[in-house]
Amino acid sequence: MGRRNNGRLARELNGADAVINLAGKSVNCRYSEENKRLIRNSRVKTTGLIARAILEVANPPRVWLNASSATFYRHALDRPMDENTGDKGSGFSVEVVEAWENALFSSALPSTRRVALRLAMAFGPGKGGVYDAFASLVKMGFGGPMAGGRQFVSWIHVRDFAQACEFLIEHEELSGPVNICSPNPRTGAQFLSDLRRSLKIPFALPTMKWQLELGAALMGTETELLLKSRRVVPKRLLDAGFTFDFAHWDQAARDIASTSIKHKENRKAGDNTENNSKTLCVISCSSVFFVFKNHFVVPGLRAWPNRSSNQPGTSSGAHD
Repeated sequence: MGRRNNGRLARELNGADAVINLAGKSVNCRYSEENKRLIRNSRVKTTGLIARAILEVANPPRVWLNASSATFYRHALDRPMDENTGDKGSGFSVEVVEAWENALFSSALPSTRRVALRLAMAFGPGKGGVYDAFASLVKMGFGGPMAGGRQFVSWIHVRDFAQACEFLIEHEELSGPVNICSPNPRTGAQFLSDLRRSLKIPFALPTMKWQLELGAALMGTETELLLKSRRVVPKRLLDAGFTFDFAHWDQAARDIASTSIKHKENRKAGDNTENNSKTLCVISCSSVFFVFKNHFVVPGLRAWPNRSSNQPGTSSGAHD
């Protein structure tokens, strides 16, 4: 990664109020050895790079929010998994999360509070996101129970995701792992039923496990994304007083469906305003440094200027 990149990152971080690192190759792929390497490195190496940069600066950020994953917890049908009582899972994805969080917490950074964002799937309008993928399946008629539909789905609306990040920046008593998800996970069958109703789709075919495995292979992805039961709850956020705008999936699904329609209408009318899936960038802190997406050599960057300015700016560098 080289000293040049680390020096550039250190210059950006010096004097920032906060760092939010969301870098990582998409896990929507087959787990070949090459993809496993990229998934791990894009998370662990980027996080290590930020840690080393913070060590170098004279005025380190007061808080660092680093992406992690709610897949840390085991496949759970029996009870909710919170930060205190949840059981760690096993397998490749869990090993990546462990290494990711270790890269965040292993360095001595006494001036920087660190939070691991154990993220559930974040749903919002816009093409290419997880909502778009689920909605496309439902519109094609494949929105029935998957492999029985008993597995739980943990989720969060993108607006609550953004507000949770702002809340964590402001609440200095919170550090360590924090679950970023709605307080109400749904079974897969319930989740898809709510999504169908929001899209006014009356018909849906159930799918068996073998069909999902075949479809995943053809689409170049893994069934873990659909079949692992993630029954995760945000105990630490709730205990600290955070309130969700969208605590229930049926409410969130209706909001996203209606917002998606408005965006399509705006595009047809020639309005190119960015949709609210980008609202994470609008956080009322005077200086926040963002690291996005999946290239760990020079991560995609969005930077806000130093504490003396209140106007957002954008640093150079790839961002997709």
